[in-house]
Amino acid sequence: MLPQEIIARKRDGKELSKDEITAFVEGLSKGGFTEGQVAAFAMAVFLNGMGRDEAVALTLAMRDSGHVLDWTDLPGPVTDKHSTGGVGDNVSLMLAPIVAACGAYVPMISGRGLGHTGGTLDKMDSIPGYSSQPDEALFRKIVRETGCAIIGPTADLAPADKRFYAIRDITATVESVPLITASILSKKLAAGLGSLVLDVKSGNGAFMASPERARALAENLVEVANGAGLHTTALVTDMNAPLASAAGNALEVANAVRFLTMRSTEPRLKEVTLALAGEMLMSSGVAATLQEATMLAVNALGSGAAADRFARMVAALGGPIDFLEKMEMHLPAAKTVRPVLAQDEGYISHIDTRALGVAVVELGGGRRRAEDKVDHSVGITRIAMPGLKVEAGQALAFVHARDEFDAEMAANAVRAAINIAAERPSLPETVSERIAPRH
Repeated sequence: MLPQEIIARKRDGKELSKDEITAFVEGLSKGGFTEGQVAAFAMAVFLNGMGRDEAVALTLAMRDSGHVLDWTDLPGPVTDKHSTGGVGDNVSLMLAPIVAACGAYVPMISGRGLGHTGGTLDKMDSIPGYSSQPDEALFRKIVRETGCAIIGPTADLAPADKRFYAIRDITATVESVPLITASILSKKLAAGLGSLVLDVKSGNGAFMASPERARALAENLVEVANGAGLHTTALVTDMNAPLASAAGNALEVANAVRFLTMRSTEPRLKEVTLALAGEMLMSSGVAATLQEATMLAVNALGSGAAADRFARMVAALGGPIDFLEKMEMHLPAAKTVRPVLAQDEGYISHIDTRALGVAVVELGGGRRRAEDKVDHSVGITRIAMPGLKVEAGQALAFVHARDEFDAEMAANAVRAAINIAAERPSLPETVSERIAPRH
Protein backbone atom coordinates (compact mmCIF):
# COMPACT_ATOMS: atom_id res chain seq x y z
CA MET A 1 0.00 0.00 0.00
CA LEU A 2 1.61 3.27 -1.13
CA PRO A 3 2.19 5.81 1.65
CA GLN A 4 1.20 8.73 -0.57
CA GLU A 5 -2.18 7.15 -1.30
CA ILE A 6 -2.97 6.83 2.42
CA ILE A 7 -1.86 10.43 2.99
CA ALA A 8 -3.94 11.68 0.04
CA ARG A 9 -7.10 10.00 1.29
CA LYS A 10 -6.80 11.60 4.73
CA ARG A 11 -5.76 14.93 3.15
CA ASP A 12 -9.02 14.86 1.20
CA GLY A 13 -11.04 14.20 4.36
CA LYS A 14 -11.87 10.57 3.61
CA GLU A 15 -12.21 7.87 6.26
CA LEU A 16 -9.31 5.43 6.31
CA SER A 17 -9.89 1.70 6.50
CA LYS A 18 -8.43 -0.51 9.21
CA ASP A 19 -6.00 -1.96 6.65
CA GLU A 20 -4.80 1.50 5.59
CA ILE A 21 -4.20 2.53 9.19
CA THR A 22 -2.42 -0.74 9.97
CA ALA A 23 -0.20 -0.20 6.92
CA PHE A 24 0.64 3.31 8.12
CA VAL A 25 1.61 2.13 11.61
CA GLU A 26 3.70 -0.70 10.15
CA GLY A 27 5.50 1.81 7.94
CA LEU A 28 5.90 4.10 10.93
CA SER A 29 7.45 1.45 13.18
CA LYS A 30 9.54 -0.33 10.53
CA GLY A 31 10.74 2.75 8.64
CA GLY A 32 8.67 2.22 5.50
CA PHE A 33 7.34 5.79 5.77
CA THR A 34 9.85 8.63 5.57
CA GLU A 35 9.85 11.37 8.20
CA GLY A 36 8.25 13.72 5.66
CA GLN A 37 5.45 11.25 4.94
CA VAL A 38 4.75 10.72 8.63
CA ALA A 39 4.66 14.50 9.11
CA ALA A 40 2.26 14.89 6.15
CA PHE A 41 -0.03 12.20 7.58
CA ALA A 42 0.01 13.85 11.02
CA MET A 43 -0.91 17.23 9.52
CA ALA A 44 -3.71 15.66 7.45
CA VAL A 45 -5.16 14.15 10.64
CA PHE A 46 -4.64 17.42 12.52
CA LEU A 47 -6.64 19.32 9.88
CA ASN A 48 -9.34 16.73 9.08
CA GLY A 49 -9.63 14.71 12.28
CA MET A 50 -10.54 11.04 12.62
CA GLY A 51 -13.76 9.19 13.27
CA ARG A 52 -14.18 6.82 16.20
CA ASP A 53 -13.44 3.69 14.18
CA GLU A 54 -10.30 5.24 12.68
CA ALA A 55 -9.04 6.33 16.12
CA VAL A 56 -9.71 2.85 17.55
CA ALA A 57 -7.86 1.21 14.64
CA LEU A 58 -4.90 3.60 15.04
CA THR A 59 -4.74 2.97 18.79
CA LEU A 60 -4.84 -0.83 18.43
CA ALA A 61 -2.27 -0.86 15.62
CA MET A 62 0.11 1.28 17.68
CA ARG A 63 -0.44 -1.01 20.68
CA ASP A 64 0.43 -4.03 18.54
CA SER A 65 3.62 -2.43 17.19
CA GLY A 66 5.47 -3.90 20.19
CA HIS A 67 5.15 -6.16 23.21
CA VAL A 68 1.82 -6.34 25.06
CA LEU A 69 1.96 -7.25 28.76
CA ASP A 70 -0.30 -9.96 30.19
CA TRP A 71 -1.27 -9.89 33.88
CA THR A 72 -3.85 -12.70 33.90
CA ASP A 73 -1.73 -14.62 36.42
CA LEU A 74 -2.39 -12.02 39.13
CA PRO A 75 -5.10 -12.83 41.70
CA GLY A 76 -6.78 -9.41 41.49
CA PRO A 77 -7.81 -6.70 39.04
CA VAL A 78 -5.19 -4.64 37.18
CA THR A 79 -5.86 -0.93 36.86
CA ASP A 80 -4.09 2.38 36.27
CA LYS A 81 -4.56 6.13 35.90
CA HIS A 82 -3.26 8.62 33.37
CA SER A 83 -3.07 12.38 33.79
CA THR A 84 -2.87 14.76 30.84
CA GLY A 85 -0.30 16.76 32.80
CA GLY A 86 -0.09 19.76 35.06
CA VAL A 87 2.04 21.61 37.59
CA GLY A 88 2.53 20.18 41.08
CA ASP A 89 0.66 17.05 39.97
CA ASN A 90 2.24 14.34 42.12
CA VAL A 91 -1.00 12.37 42.51
CA SER A 92 0.41 9.17 40.99
CA LEU A 93 2.87 8.80 43.88
CA MET A 94 0.01 8.57 46.37
CA LEU A 95 -2.59 6.99 44.15
CA ALA A 96 -0.73 3.80 43.16
CA PRO A 97 -0.02 2.69 46.77
CA ILE A 98 -3.50 3.70 47.99
CA VAL A 99 -5.22 1.58 45.33
CA ALA A 100 -2.75 -1.28 45.81
CA ALA A 101 -3.46 -1.27 49.56
CA CYS A 102 -7.14 -1.79 48.72
CA GLY A 103 -6.53 -4.99 46.74
CA ALA A 104 -5.98 -3.93 43.13
CA TYR A 105 -2.71 -4.15 41.17
CA VAL A 106 -1.23 -1.00 39.64
CA PRO A 107 1.58 -1.49 37.08
CA MET A 108 2.05 2.24 36.49
CA ILE A 109 4.14 2.96 33.42
CA SER A 110 4.82 6.70 33.51
CA GLY A 111 6.55 9.36 31.44
CA ARG A 112 8.99 12.20 31.90
CA GLY A 113 8.21 15.90 31.99
CA LEU A 114 6.77 17.48 28.85
CA GLY A 115 6.93 21.23 28.27
CA HIS A 116 5.97 23.12 31.43
CA THR A 117 4.48 20.02 33.10
CA GLY A 118 6.35 17.70 35.45
CA GLY A 119 6.81 13.99 34.80
CA THR A 120 6.19 11.20 37.31
CA LEU A 121 9.33 9.38 36.18
CA ASP A 122 11.53 12.42 36.85
CA LYS A 123 10.05 12.63 40.34
CA MET A 124 10.84 9.00 41.11
CA ASP A 125 14.36 9.40 39.71
CA SER A 126 15.08 11.94 42.46
CA ILE A 127 15.07 9.05 44.98
CA PRO A 128 18.66 7.74 45.30
CA GLY A 129 19.08 4.21 43.94
CA TYR A 130 15.52 3.97 42.58
CA SER A 131 15.52 2.01 39.31
CA SER A 132 12.81 3.42 37.08
CA GLN A 133 13.73 1.11 34.18
CA PRO A 134 13.76 -2.44 35.65
CA ASP A 135 13.60 -5.50 33.43
CA GLU A 136 10.21 -7.11 32.94
CA ALA A 137 10.88 -9.96 35.37
CA LEU A 138 11.61 -7.55 38.24
CA PHE A 139 8.68 -5.33 37.28
CA ARG A 140 6.33 -8.33 37.43
CA LYS A 141 7.78 -9.52 40.75
CA ILE A 142 7.31 -6.13 42.42
CA VAL A 143 3.76 -5.68 41.12
CA ARG A 144 2.83 -9.14 42.39
CA GLU A 145 4.44 -8.74 45.83
CA THR A 146 3.83 -5.03 46.49
CA GLY A 147 0.72 -4.36 44.44
CA CYS A 148 2.22 -1.41 42.57
CA ALA A 149 5.33 -0.29 40.72
CA ILE A 150 5.95 3.11 39.11
CA ILE A 151 8.39 2.71 36.22
CA GLY A 152 9.18 4.10 32.77
CA PRO A 153 8.16 2.60 29.43
CA THR A 154 10.34 -0.10 27.91
CA ALA A 155 11.67 0.27 24.36
CA ASP A 156 9.33 -2.45 23.06
CA LEU A 157 6.13 -0.97 24.52
CA ALA A 158 4.17 0.69 21.67
CA PRO A 159 7.40 1.68 19.84
CA ALA A 160 5.46 3.23 16.96
CA ASP A 161 4.31 5.98 19.32
CA LYS A 162 7.87 7.01 20.16
CA ARG A 163 8.73 7.82 16.55
CA PHE A 164 5.32 9.33 15.81
CA TYR A 165 5.42 11.62 18.84
CA ALA A 166 8.96 12.85 18.04
CA ILE A 167 7.78 13.90 14.57
CA ARG A 168 4.54 15.45 15.87
CA ASP A 169 6.57 17.44 18.41
CA ILE A 170 8.46 19.31 15.67
CA THR A 171 5.60 19.68 13.17
CA ALA A 172 2.99 21.55 15.27
CA THR A 173 0.61 18.57 15.39
CA VAL A 174 0.87 17.62 19.08
CA GLU A 175 -2.56 19.08 19.94
CA SER A 176 -4.53 16.83 17.57
CA VAL A 177 -7.16 15.10 19.74
CA PRO A 178 -7.19 11.75 17.84
CA LEU A 179 -3.38 11.63 17.83
CA ILE A 180 -3.19 12.49 21.55
CA THR A 181 -5.78 9.77 22.16
CA ALA A 182 -3.89 7.10 20.21
CA SER A 183 -0.60 8.08 21.85
CA ILE A 184 -1.95 7.80 25.40
CA LEU A 185 -4.12 4.75 24.93
CA SER A 186 -1.76 2.63 22.84
CA LYS A 187 0.73 2.59 25.73
CA LYS A 188 -1.95 1.89 28.34
CA LEU A 189 -3.40 -0.95 26.25
CA ALA A 190 0.11 -2.36 25.79
CA ALA A 191 0.46 -2.36 29.59
CA GLY A 192 -2.23 -5.05 29.78
CA LEU A 193 -4.71 -3.17 31.98
CA GLY A 194 -8.20 -4.32 32.88
CA SER A 195 -9.43 -0.77 33.54
CA LEU A 196 -8.18 2.80 33.29
CA VAL A 197 -9.14 6.13 34.84
CA LEU A 198 -8.14 9.38 33.13
CA ASP A 199 -7.43 12.67 34.88
CA VAL A 200 -8.00 15.30 32.18
CA LYS A 201 -6.76 18.69 33.31
CA SER A 202 -8.47 21.98 32.47
CA GLY A 203 -7.17 25.46 33.18
CA ASN A 204 -4.25 27.78 32.59
CA GLY A 205 -1.69 25.16 33.67
CA ALA A 206 -3.08 22.42 31.41
CA PHE A 207 -2.51 21.59 27.76
CA MET A 208 -6.29 21.87 27.30
CA ALA A 209 -6.90 25.28 28.88
CA SER A 210 -10.64 25.61 28.26
CA PRO A 211 -13.28 23.37 29.87
CA GLU A 212 -14.75 22.71 26.43
CA ARG A 213 -11.47 21.39 25.00
CA ALA A 214 -10.78 19.33 28.12
CA ARG A 215 -14.25 17.80 27.96
CA ALA A 216 -13.84 17.03 24.24
CA LEU A 217 -10.53 15.28 24.90
CA ALA A 218 -11.96 13.34 27.85
CA GLU A 219 -14.98 12.20 25.84
CA ASN A 220 -12.80 11.14 22.91
CA LEU A 221 -10.39 9.24 25.15
CA VAL A 222 -13.21 7.41 26.93
CA GLU A 223 -15.01 6.56 23.68
CA VAL A 224 -11.91 5.26 21.90
CA ALA A 225 -10.57 3.35 24.94
CA ASN A 226 -13.85 1.53 25.43
CA GLY A 227 -14.06 0.94 21.68
CA ALA A 228 -10.65 -0.72 21.92
CA GLY A 229 -11.86 -2.97 24.75
CA LEU A 230 -10.42 -1.14 27.76
CA HIS A 231 -12.98 -0.12 30.39
CA THR A 232 -12.25 3.58 30.93
CA THR A 233 -13.78 6.58 32.69
CA ALA A 234 -12.46 10.11 33.10
CA LEU A 235 -12.56 12.96 35.58
CA VAL A 236 -12.08 16.57 34.45
CA THR A 237 -10.08 18.37 37.15
CA ASP A 238 -8.92 21.93 37.73
CA MET A 239 -5.42 23.11 36.84
CA ASN A 240 -5.87 26.86 37.36
CA ALA A 241 -3.44 26.49 40.26
CA PRO A 242 -0.77 23.90 41.10
CA LEU A 243 -2.35 20.80 42.57
CA ALA A 244 0.24 20.35 45.31
CA SER A 245 1.85 23.32 47.07
CA ALA A 246 5.20 22.13 45.65
CA ALA A 247 6.48 22.04 42.06
CA GLY A 248 9.80 20.34 41.31
CA ASN A 249 10.86 16.72 41.38
CA ALA A 250 12.35 15.97 44.82
CA LEU A 251 10.11 18.62 46.37
CA GLU A 252 6.99 16.88 45.03
CA VAL A 253 8.25 13.52 46.30
CA ALA A 254 8.67 15.01 49.77
CA ASN A 255 5.18 16.48 49.50
CA ALA A 256 3.78 13.05 48.54
CA VAL A 257 5.49 11.34 51.49
CA ARG A 258 4.04 13.93 53.89
CA PHE A 259 0.61 13.27 52.35
CA LEU A 260 0.94 9.47 52.66
CA THR A 261 2.16 9.69 56.26
CA MET A 262 -0.62 12.18 57.15
CA ARG A 263 1.88 14.88 58.10
CA SER A 264 0.31 17.30 55.63
CA THR A 265 -3.15 17.53 54.12
CA GLU A 266 -3.81 19.87 51.20
CA PRO A 267 -7.53 20.04 50.37
CA ARG A 268 -7.38 20.19 46.54
CA LEU A 269 -4.69 17.52 46.35
CA LYS A 270 -6.62 15.24 48.70
CA GLU A 271 -9.89 15.74 46.81
CA VAL A 272 -8.39 14.80 43.44
CA THR A 273 -6.40 11.86 44.85
CA LEU A 274 -9.38 10.32 46.64
CA ALA A 275 -11.71 10.96 43.68
CA LEU A 276 -9.35 9.13 41.33
CA ALA A 277 -8.74 6.34 43.85
CA GLY A 278 -12.47 5.85 44.27
CA GLU A 279 -12.98 5.79 40.50
CA MET A 280 -10.19 3.23 40.04
CA LEU A 281 -11.48 0.95 42.78
CA MET A 282 -15.02 1.07 41.42
CA SER A 283 -13.98 0.63 37.76
CA SER A 284 -11.76 -2.33 38.60
CA GLY A 285 -14.53 -4.04 40.59
CA VAL A 286 -12.87 -3.87 44.01
CA ALA A 287 -15.81 -1.79 45.25
CA ALA A 288 -19.44 -1.85 44.14
CA THR A 289 -20.19 1.84 44.76
CA LEU A 290 -18.26 5.07 44.77
CA GLN A 291 -19.04 5.55 48.46
CA GLU A 292 -17.58 2.15 49.33
CA ALA A 293 -14.55 2.79 47.09
CA THR A 294 -13.84 6.16 48.67
CA MET A 295 -14.10 4.70 52.17
CA LEU A 296 -11.59 1.98 51.25
CA ALA A 297 -9.17 4.63 49.99
CA VAL A 298 -9.59 6.80 53.09
CA ASN A 299 -8.94 3.79 55.34
CA ALA A 300 -5.85 2.75 53.35
CA LEU A 301 -4.46 6.23 53.80
CA GLY A 302 -5.39 6.66 57.46
CA SER A 303 -4.16 3.22 58.57
CA GLY A 304 -0.71 3.69 57.08
CA ALA A 305 -1.22 0.79 54.65
CA ALA A 306 -0.73 3.05 51.61
CA ALA A 307 2.46 4.56 53.04
CA ASP A 308 3.76 1.04 53.69
CA ARG A 309 3.12 0.03 50.06
CA PHE A 310 5.01 3.09 48.85
CA ALA A 311 7.97 2.33 51.13
CA ARG A 312 8.07 -1.31 49.98
CA MET A 313 7.92 -0.27 46.31
CA VAL A 314 10.79 2.21 46.73
CA ALA A 315 12.98 -0.35 48.52
CA ALA A 316 12.16 -3.12 46.01
CA LEU A 317 13.27 -0.87 43.15
CA GLY A 318 16.60 -0.10 44.80
CA GLY A 319 15.75 2.97 46.88
CA PRO A 320 16.54 3.45 50.59
CA ILE A 321 14.80 1.03 52.95
CA ASP A 322 14.27 3.89 55.44
CA PHE A 323 13.04 6.40 52.86
CA LEU A 324 9.78 7.27 54.62
CA GLU A 325 11.49 7.90 57.94
CA LYS A 326 14.52 9.77 56.59
CA MET A 327 13.48 11.24 53.26
CA GLU A 328 15.08 14.63 54.02
CA MET A 329 18.42 12.85 54.40
CA HIS A 330 18.04 10.99 51.11
CA LEU A 331 16.47 13.53 48.73
CA PRO A 332 18.73 16.07 47.00
CA ALA A 333 18.41 19.63 48.35
CA ALA A 334 19.04 22.91 46.53
CA LYS A 335 21.87 25.14 47.75
CA THR A 336 19.74 28.30 47.81
CA VAL A 337 16.25 28.66 49.29
CA ARG A 338 14.64 32.08 49.06
CA PRO A 339 11.17 33.34 50.06
CA VAL A 340 9.10 35.26 47.52
CA LEU A 341 7.42 38.05 49.48
CA ALA A 342 4.07 39.67 48.74
CA GLN A 343 4.28 43.35 47.90
CA ASP A 344 0.61 44.01 48.71
CA GLU A 345 -2.06 42.72 51.04
CA GLY A 346 -5.22 41.06 49.83
CA TYR A 347 -6.38 37.72 48.49
CA ILE A 348 -4.60 35.43 46.07
CA SER A 349 -6.98 35.87 43.16
CA HIS A 350 -5.24 34.22 40.23
CA ILE A 351 -2.15 32.12 39.52
CA ASP A 352 -0.52 31.81 36.10
CA THR A 353 0.12 28.11 36.65
CA ARG A 354 1.91 27.59 33.35
CA ALA A 355 4.34 30.37 34.29
CA LEU A 356 5.18 28.56 37.54
CA GLY A 357 5.86 25.38 35.56
CA VAL A 358 8.10 27.30 33.17
CA ALA A 359 9.94 28.81 36.16
CA VAL A 360 10.72 25.29 37.42
CA VAL A 361 12.05 24.35 33.97
CA GLU A 362 14.18 27.52 33.91
CA LEU A 363 15.62 26.57 37.30
CA GLY A 364 16.76 23.28 35.77
CA GLY A 365 13.89 21.11 37.02
CA GLY A 366 12.71 20.30 33.49
CA ARG A 367 14.06 20.03 29.96
CA ARG A 368 14.39 22.53 27.13
CA ARG A 369 15.70 19.71 24.93
CA ALA A 370 15.15 15.96 25.23
CA GLU A 371 18.81 15.34 26.09
CA ASP A 372 18.94 17.90 28.95
CA LYS A 373 19.84 16.63 32.41
CA VAL A 374 17.32 17.44 35.13
CA ASP A 375 18.28 18.98 38.48
CA HIS A 376 15.98 17.09 40.85
CA SER A 377 16.59 19.43 43.79
CA VAL A 378 15.20 22.70 42.40
CA GLY A 379 11.64 24.01 42.33
CA ILE A 380 9.08 25.94 44.32
CA THR A 381 7.42 25.09 47.65
CA ARG A 382 4.74 26.45 49.99
CA ILE A 383 2.89 28.07 47.10
CA ALA A 384 0.05 30.28 48.33
CA MET A 385 -3.17 29.08 46.73
CA PRO A 386 -6.10 31.12 45.34
CA GLY A 387 -8.45 32.37 48.03
CA LEU A 388 -5.76 32.74 50.70
CA LYS A 389 -5.52 36.14 52.41
CA VAL A 390 -1.96 37.50 52.61
CA GLU A 391 -0.27 40.50 54.17
CA ALA A 392 2.44 42.62 52.57
CA GLY A 393 5.79 40.97 53.30
CA GLN A 394 4.26 37.51 53.74
CA ALA A 395 5.83 34.65 51.78
CA LEU A 396 3.91 33.70 48.63
CA ALA A 397 6.26 30.78 47.98
CA PHE A 398 9.83 29.59 48.48
CA VAL A 399 12.21 29.17 45.56
CA HIS A 400 14.80 26.34 45.67
CA ALA A 401 17.67 27.13 43.30
CA ARG A 402 21.26 26.23 42.44
CA ASP A 403 22.55 29.75 43.11
CA GLU A 404 21.50 33.30 43.97
CA PHE A 405 21.16 34.38 40.34
CA ASP A 406 18.74 31.57 39.50
CA ALA A 407 16.85 32.24 42.74
CA GLU A 408 16.41 35.92 41.87
CA MET A 409 15.17 35.15 38.35
CA ALA A 410 12.73 32.53 39.62
CA ALA A 411 11.48 34.76 42.47
CA ASN A 412 10.62 37.48 39.94
CA ALA A 413 8.77 34.94 37.79
CA VAL A 414 6.82 33.57 40.76
CA ARG A 415 5.89 37.05 41.99
CA ALA A 416 4.62 37.97 38.51
CA ALA A 417 2.60 34.74 38.29
CA ILE A 418 0.68 35.21 41.56
CA ASN A 419 -1.94 37.96 41.48
CA ILE A 420 -3.25 39.65 44.65
CA ALA A 421 -6.62 41.46 44.68
CA ALA A 422 -8.77 43.22 47.25
CA GLU A 423 -11.73 40.85 46.87
CA ARG A 424 -11.81 37.13 47.67
CA PRO A 425 -12.15 35.25 44.34
CA SER A 426 -14.74 32.63 43.50
CA LEU A 427 -12.92 29.33 43.04
CA PRO A 428 -13.64 26.69 40.38
CA GLU A 429 -14.64 23.16 41.32
CA THR A 430 -11.62 20.92 41.81
CA VAL A 431 -13.36 17.95 40.15
CA SER A 432 -15.83 19.39 37.68
CA GLU A 433 -17.09 16.43 35.66
CA ARG A 434 -17.13 12.65 35.30
CA ILE A 435 -17.12 11.16 31.81
CA ALA A 436 -18.38 7.59 31.50
CA PRO A 437 -18.74 5.39 28.39
CA ARG A 438 -21.98 5.64 26.48
CA HIS A 439 -24.15 2.55 26.52
